[in-house]
Amino acid sequence: MNLKDYIADVLDFPVEGILFRDITPLLADGEAFNTVCELITSFAEEVDADVIAGPESRGFIFGCPVASNLSIGFVPIRKPNKLPREVVTQTYDLEYGTNTLCMHKDAIKPGQKVVIVDDLLATGGTLEAAVKLVESLGGVVAGIACVIELEDLKGRDALKGYNVFTILKY
Repeated sequence: MNLKDYIADVLDFPVEGILFRDITPLLADGEAFNTVCELITSFAEEVDADVIAGPESRGFIFGCPVASNLSIGFVPIRKPNKLPREVVTQTYDLEYGTNTLCMHKDAIKPGQKVVIVDDLLATGGTLEAAVKLVESLGGVVAGIACVIELEDLKGRDALKGYNVFTILKY
């Protein structure tokens, strides 16, 4: 199965000059979606993950089935004011401004091996912030798994020293 057949290229979205890689056709096809989840599950199994974490919202889409496949927990990483209990936060830079991610303060136990799952590795800012959240609670980032990697944006540079697994490279 050529999974790239299930990624739609959308020109000038969200702004002019951007080529957006749309995963919704992949989500709409049960076999393609299952294949991606199984590949990430195999990676998480290989690194002996204790828990899966994922930033909203697409990290939830791929991370939850992986956690379920492995019968382990899933930790949501959310935007500010979305989690009901005490949180740890990490602010990171975007091309035009900053963003913040939050995680419940008790979500990761010290020493737990965590695989962070998301749909896209671009500049690496979101995933680097997720790594810092996990590590701030004493978790060990066993791996980072993404469906798509935009190689020209060099997101791996922000994640040096971490085991990064991506399925599709553009």
